[in-house]
Amino acid sequence: MKNIAVFGSTGSIGRQALQVAFAHKDKIKIRVLAANANVRLLREQMEQFEPDIAVLADESAAGRLRADYRGKTRILSGEEGLEEAAVYEHTDMLLAAMSGFAGLKPTLAAIGAGKDIALANKETLVAAGGLVMREAARRGCRVLPVDSEHSAIFQALNGEDKKNIRKILLTASGGPFRGMDRRALAKATPSDCLKHPNWRMGPKITIDSSTLANKGLEIIEAYWLFGVDYDNIEVIVHPQSIVHSMIEYTDGAVIAQLGLPDMKTPIQYAFSCPDRWPSDFGRLDFFQLSGLTFERPDLETFPALSLALRAGKMGGVMPCVYNAANEQAVADFIKGRIGYLDIPGCIEYAMSGHAAPAEPSLPDILRADERARAMAAEFSAG
Repeated sequence: MKNIAVFGSTGSIGRQALQVAFAHKDKIKIRVLAANANVRLLREQMEQFEPDIAVLADESAAGRLRADYRGKTRILSGEEGLEEAAVYEHTDMLLAAMSGFAGLKPTLAAIGAGKDIALANKETLVAAGGLVMREAARRGCRVLPVDSEHSAIFQALNGEDKKNIRKILLTASGGPFRGMDRRALAKATPSDCLKHPNWRMGPKITIDSSTLANKGLEIIEAYWLFGVDYDNIEVIVHPQSIVHSMIEYTDGAVIAQLGLPDMKTPIQYAFSCPDRWPSDFGRLDFFQLSGLTFERPDLETFPALSLALRAGKMGGVMPCVYNAANEQAVADFIKGRIGYLDIPGCIEYAMSGHAAPAEPSLPDILRADERARAMAAEFSAG
């Protein structure tokens, strides 16, 4: 029996993870549920899964939940509650599916307590990849990718020696604005960004997909997960989202992982690895495919991707700065404070105000995150 804590349980990944858990309730016990502020949905999840602990990061939301709950689940709140739940002794694994930088501290706490991590929160590795992976190695914890692209790479490795990797081929759908030029994007709205052709995700990640910032974050995540140099990670636009990613080996062989654009399969594999559990989540029907196409990304129209690569190569706190500035820029775009095309400009402005010291500590990372957000807000206000 796998005893799992689901952090971000009311988000897109969290909800799908609970569908996986329900489908395999003979193999999985949900011990902890953690969310931000969605009292109604968390309460429904508590009634269905009866966890030992439930956490709401928002203190006032937690107060509302406590006011009318009479069950056995212990309710915690705030940052302290999240960290206490992350180290809960009766869990083996934490699914890190919280949105953004907020996932870093609970993930580090869980690793410190010897938990395996099913990682859907890419920002954790982007902001503090060196710190997280060193601590996981020291504690003997597995960090298992949940992103469909990184799960695909993980599966394509399948016991191969990493020294035989020539290139990681990271696929991108291209998002809702594939093929458009900057003039067409000048008036893009948040609602336009959310019309993703293949995936159903939360607002932040869907907007990141439209700017290709999401793929930039995934490049940095792949660097830390698989130990491959940035020059050996290439993004390929694949509009059908059937090939989730590929590895080209030194002998010329290319191994790809294919599947439907559905997150439940990579979530389940993170839970079951190295085993594979049967599922009824849908099957890829090759006879229904009209074709698989591949394109180069348009770096001129979508410069957020190049900025991520620059940040990754600079190292130090620069990936953290990139992530923080992007989070702030997306939030300001949603609120109408900046235009769509201002998002990469906001990121570049924040990056210009930081150096990149080697092997930053957690305090270094926290300071860089705070300063980058302040600079991004300054850009938005200016």
